[in-house]
Amino acid sequence: MIEIRSGIDRRKRKPPLFSKYWLTGRRGAPRRKKDREKPQRVDRYNPKILGIILVIISLSIIDAIFTLNLVNLGAKEINPLLAFYLERGPLFFFIIKYFLTCASVIILLFSKDFYIFRNKVKARVLFFLVPIPFILVIQWQLYLIFIIFR
Repeated sequence: MIEIRSGIDRRKRKPPLFSKYWLTGRRGAPRRKKDREKPQRVDRYNPKILGIILVIISLSIIDAIFTLNLVNLGAKEINPLLAFYLERGPLFFFIIKYFLTCASVIILLFSKDFYIFRNKVKARVLFFLVPIPFILVIQWQLYLIFIIFR
């Protein structure tokens, strides 16, 4: 078989300034099965993951708004870290809560292909479990707002 390579390694060149992959990236998943068994960097993520990230961040924002509403009605923040920031002001509390949530989601996104629970489950499963506590807390906050404090 005749090899038709030019001898120039395309990986050593800089990518062109105007490329169709500039904004979207190219790698969505490793091609080889052996490579998919270990964590890999990718350029594109699954749209489901983006959707669940938006849900998590939205639930966190709703939680922060309800927490501020409840504090105005006389409740106290029981999370000591967030209570510390709440004493600094509601805007500071909101910003810290937002950035903590976003940082956690980014860490989870980068480690989504690592195995957890003794190599039985990939960490990406946590994306679908994280909203559950937020939903439960928001339900409790709604109960407090509409039943107890009104």
